[in-house]
Amino acid sequence: MMLSRVADSMFWMSRYIERAENIARFIDVNTFLMLDLGETMSEQWRPLVAVTGDEAMFRERYTEPNRENVTRFLSFDEEYPNSIVSCLEAARENARIIRENISTAMWEELNKFYLMVREEAHREDGGRSSEDFYSEVRRLAQLFVGVTDGTLSHGEGWHFARMGRLIERADKTSRLLDVRYFLLLPKTSDVGTPLDIVQWSALLRSTSALDMYRAKHGRLAPTRIAEFLLLDADFPRAVRHCLDVAERSLRSITGTPVGTFQNSAEKTLGRLRSELDYTAIDDVFKEGLHEFIDRLQLRLNDVGEGIRDSLLSPKLTRRQSQSQLQRGGERSE
Repeated sequence: MMLSRVADSMFWMSRYIERAENIARFIDVNTFLMLDLGETMSEQWRPLVAVTGDEAMFRERYTEPNRENVTRFLSFDEEYPNSIVSCLEAARENARIIRENISTAMWEELNKFYLMVREEAHREDGGRSSEDFYSEVRRLAQLFVGVTDGTLSHGEGWHFARMGRLIERADKTSRLLDVRYFLLLPKTSDVGTPLDIVQWSALLRSTSALDMYRAKHGRLAPTRIAEFLLLDADFPRAVRHCLDVAERSLRSITGTPVGTFQNSAEKTLGRLRSELDYTAIDDVFKEGLHEFIDRLQLRLNDVGEGIRDSLLSPKLTRRQSQSQLQRGGERSE
């Protein structure tokens, strides 16, 4: 197995880039909603902070969850460890540590990505439009994944990177579904209205799921949307799919056969993936969607801790986890 230092940096480099992309997705779709719905959705920005689990830090630094404060906090606040600029800085530092273990193309694309965000954070002329900036963040994040897949040997390092990316993606998909479902439409009178339809369309757009959802289910229905984002086996951003592929990477790293486990990472991830395989959406709503997602995110934290303890450097990862695993996995109330 590769050095834990290298594995650790591969895992977190990839996870940080995925986190930056997801933040851009949240803000981009929220901006679209504000333009479409106008001032009737003045509370639209607070849930974006809630989805990160970092409301307490936001309240310490900003007075009101309006568009300017929320976008500054999530995009360019260098003291907030999960902002886009902080994520790119951390991803670049992890890449620098293992420069000899990644391709030149990966290093160059990550540098371009980091410098673009840094430049935008410090521009005084307003820079590019909000839509253009967040679209570029998404494009460069996806480009980095493509370059990684196309230029890095698909050995242990690649599997650590893929595993980190997919665990982060599963976490963010579940958070977005939870916050959209419970905070944005608190009144039963909104159900079935044009506002309801716009909100659910936005949720699917934020996960690039609208086209694939319509191809499979057609009409927008909250239960079907929750099922698609949580339990679909084929959609790349569905939680079940993410964990299935993450487990494949884990077993490629360890060589442990399917159906067995030799460490806590394999045990926790295998158990969670298996549970989702045999979960129906009726079971989810019977338990309560919020309660199910809350339990899911705690289990995802356990998966991260299992990977840390079983495969990564405990000394390195404990230091990094103060801002990476634990803060990224906190639950919002």
